[in-house]
Amino acid sequence: MQISEMELAKKLRGAGLRPTRQRMALARILFGSGDRHVSAESLHGEAVNARVPVSLATVYNTLNQFTEAGLLREVAIEGNRSYFDTNTSNHFHYFLEDKGQLVDIGSDDVEVKGLPPLPPGTVVDRIDVIVRLRRN
Repeated sequence: MQISEMELAKKLRGAGLRPTRQRMALARILFGSGDRHVSAESLHGEAVNARVPVSLATVYNTLNQFTEAGLLREVAIEGNRSYFDTNTSNHFHYFLEDKGQLVDIGSDDVEVKGLPPLPPGTVVDRIDVIVRLRRN
């Protein structure tokens, strides 16, 4: 599923972001081949391999901007370890500990029951489920 430059620019503008050269280059890597999970470090490595001159700090900033704009979903695994998911629909994840890899679980495959009463004035925005797997 290739996405054209025009479609990428439209996607960024539609999210309220200016399609700068660096944003476009990172968006091309992120959204050019279907749904995926990336860390800032892995995306930076892909950018370097694609000869995109971008710093790791710029990658972090861009990922955070894309997340705030609703183009990505951040999946926090541990306090300092996050992945960014191009699939922003409601779904859950397996985390393969030995590979450091996320795998999608469809939302129809998990049922959440028995939530405690919500604090007054709040509603459930989404429920994140991460099932951690390790080899036995």
